Amino acid sequence: MISREPTLERLAIARQLLLEPFGLDETDLAKTLAEIKAHKVDEADLYFQYTRAEGWSLEEGIVKTGSFSIDQGVGVRAVSGEKTAFAYSDDISKASLMDAARTVRTIGAAAKGGRVKVPTRKVASSRSLYGGLDPISSLNSTEKVELLGRVEQMARAKDPRIIQVMAGLASEYDVVMVVRADGTLAADVRPLVRLSVTVIAEQNGRREVGSAGGGGRFGLDHFDDALAQSYVDEAVQLALTNLDARPAPAGEMSVVLGPGWPGILLHEAIGHGLEGDFNRKGSSAFSGRIGQRVAAKGVTVLDDGTIPDRRGSLNVDDEGNPSQRNVLIEDGILKGYIQDGMNARLMGVKPTGNGRRESYAHVPMPRMTNTYMLGGDKSPEEIVASLKKGLYAVNFGGGQVDITSGKFVFSTSQAFWVENGKIQYPVKGATLVGNGPDALTRVSLIGNDMKLDPGVGTCGKEGQSVPVGVGQPTLRIDGLTVGGTA
Repeated sequence: MISREPTLERLAIARQLLLEPFGLDETDLAKTLAEIKAHKVDEADLYFQYTRAEGWSLEEGIVKTGSFSIDQGVGVRAVSGEKTAFAYSDDISKASLMDAARTVRTIGAAAKGGRVKVPTRKVASSRSLYGGLDPISSLNSTEKVELLGRVEQMARAKDPRIIQVMAGLASEYDVVMVVRADGTLAADVRPLVRLSVTVIAEQNGRREVGSAGGGGRFGLDHFDDALAQSYVDEAVQLALTNLDARPAPAGEMSVVLGPGWPGILLHEAIGHGLEGDFNRKGSSAFSGRIGQRVAAKGVTVLDDGTIPDRRGSLNVDDEGNPSQRNVLIEDGILKGYIQDGMNARLMGVKPTGNGRRESYAHVPMPRMTNTYMLGGDKSPEEIVASLKKGLYAVNFGGGQVDITSGKFVFSTSQAFWVENGKIQYPVKGATLVGNGPDALTRVSLIGNDMKLDPGVGTCGKEGQSVPVGVGQPTLRIDGLTVGGTA
C-alpha cells in the first residue's frame, strides 16, 4: 500500500539527523531551490544522506578486520533539457547549500524576472517494505563475533577437507531525504545487512573455493543458526563439488541455467539494455522496440522494487518517487523501459521509481532494483532430462555485457556436463558467450521453480554501485556458445 503516513515518520527521522544538527529547516531548503529556479531549469533537487556502516571479517578463527564509518552530505542538482549540473558537499550548511545552488543554476538560461514562486509543499507517497531499524545495533559486538565464530565451526565440522574458512558480516543504516523544486518532500530509512562465508577445500593437492551468503533489509538477528548453516552447506558443497570437476567442453550447445542467482545473466544481458538512458540515446539493442517480440513466448521479465525486505527494494527511489512493479517484457513482447525522472521526461513517459544513486556525491540514473523472470510450467528435473548433450549451469561468478550489441560473457562457478538427460560430472572453467536479445529468443523451456537470489547482488554502472536483486526459474536456452578448457 502507498500512503503519506510512512513518509511523515521517515521525514521526522531525516530532519533529526540531516537538518536540525546544522540549524536548517524546510524554509532554508525552499530558498536554496528558489535560487536555482531563478534560472530556467527543468528540474532541481536536493539529496541529503546520512550513512553509518560497519563490517567484521573473520579468518583462521580470528576477527582480522573491523570497520566503522559515518558519512553525511548533500547533493544539489539542476537539469536543463538533457544537461545536468551537479555539486555536492559533506558540509551541510546554509552557506554550502547556497554556493552549490549558484553553481548548478548556471546550466539554465537566466530568467527575465527576478521573482520565483515557491511551490506548495507536497509530502510524497511511499511504501512500507522494511522496518526503519538500525541494523548495526540489532546485535552487540560480542554477538557479532560469536555469529562469525559459529559459521567457521559449522564449516569445519562439515567436512575434514575444509582447510580454511573466511566469514564476513556487514551492516548499514542509511537515511535519505529528497527535496524537489516542485515542492515534493520524501525520505527513506534503509537498513541493509549481509552475511557471507567462503571456504577452501583441499584434496590430493588440489584446492577449490566455495562461497555463499545472503542478506536484505532487516536486522542482523535475522541470521539464526539454521540460516547460517544453509549458507555454510552451500559454500562447502560448491567447493567439494569442484574438487572433482573436469575441464569443460567447448562449442555451441543447449544450456540449462539453475534458478535464483543465475538470474544475474538476465540482469546483465537484458536488464541493462532496458534502462531508459540507453534507449533514449538509441544505444541499446532494445531501442525503439516497444510492442515488438523480443523474446520467446512465455518469457516475462519484471523489475520490482516493491518486494518486502529485499536487498534491491526501495520505499522511494533516490528522486522521491515510490518504487514500482514494472513489467518490462510480457510473454515475449517488450512493454517498457526502466526510467528515472530526466529520461522519463525526455521520452514523454512517467518515471518508474528507478532513479538511483550510489550516494549524495552522485547523480541519479535509471537503475534496476529486483529484476527477475516469472516461472513457467516445467519441472527442473524435466528440463535437465531434456538435454541430449549440454551444460547445466547452477551458479555463476562474474560477467559483463556490451549494452549496444547485447553481447555477454559469463563465467560459471558451478556447472555439470549432461548427456542423454543424465548429469555426468561437474565441470570447471566454463564460460557462456552470447547475445542478450538473441538469447531471449532461444529460451525453449521455463521451469516452475522461480527463485530470487539470497540477497548478495551489487550492480555497477558508470562508476556507481547500488544493491540489487535478481531471480529466475530453471531455464533451457538453445544454441549458446560455451567457452571451455577441454
